[in-house]
Amino acid sequence: MVQSKVAVISGGGSGIGKGAALELAKSGYKICIMDLKENRAEHVKEKIVNSGGEAIVLDIDVKDEERVRNGFQQAIEKFGSVDTVFINAGINGTLSAIEELEIKDWDQTIDTNLKSTFLFIKQSIPHMKSKGGSIIITSSINGNRTFSNIGMSAYSTSKAGQVAFMKMAALELARYKIRVNAICPGAIKTNIGQNTSPKDNLDEVKIPVKYPEGNQPLEHGPGTPEQVAQLVSFLASDASSHITGTEIYIDGAESLL
Repeated sequence: MVQSKVAVISGGGSGIGKGAALELAKSGYKICIMDLKENRAEHVKEKIVNSGGEAIVLDIDVKDEERVRNGFQQAIEKFGSVDTVFINAGINGTLSAIEELEIKDWDQTIDTNLKSTFLFIKQSIPHMKSKGGSIIITSSINGNRTFSNIGMSAYSTSKAGQVAFMKMAALELARYKIRVNAICPGAIKTNIGQNTSPKDNLDEVKIPVKYPEGNQPLEHGPGTPEQVAQLVSFLASDASSHITGTEIYIDGAESLL
């Protein structure tokens, strides 16, 4: 009998994380959602369980090393292994002119997006190095291909940092057969806007960019969490066994304009 694989997903209560949790559960994965405790993550868990799968929700602040470490330990105690880690939790944070961006807002975005990526990779290694696995990071076109979203300096820096760290980790962890890749979505229908705080000073520094025929050439609209989830499922699977250290753009050619 083939043992079910286990996926740890941060920010699995909504958007791309929710889509990935449901998609991987459909493929037979046992799911451990690490998220700040709230109803949305529990609803995802219930949906998985009601469909015959297994899932748990852990109350984890992704910026807190001790809580992340304990989260992995709880996942091991519950399911026995960790095969895939999807590092997805993140915020847009405060959108501001650089001159007026406060250090606390910079730190909040960098810590939530980039520090958490380091913590999750660091804490996953002891549980994956004996048999390998797949680590997938949600980065963004912002900071990697697109730089015209004025005001998103902290966000774009965190997303560029994720891709650089991914490449370092992919090379270092290759000896353990741990693959590390990043997905770089463009506009996706999620609720990340709830974690976005634009400041009034943006009007002073904005550089208008206009696309008369729209800025999403492939489908003329934002992508869906389900489309991104299919990419995550591919990167988690053996079908991508020779892919590591790679960022994959999923944006309907938006970032090529």
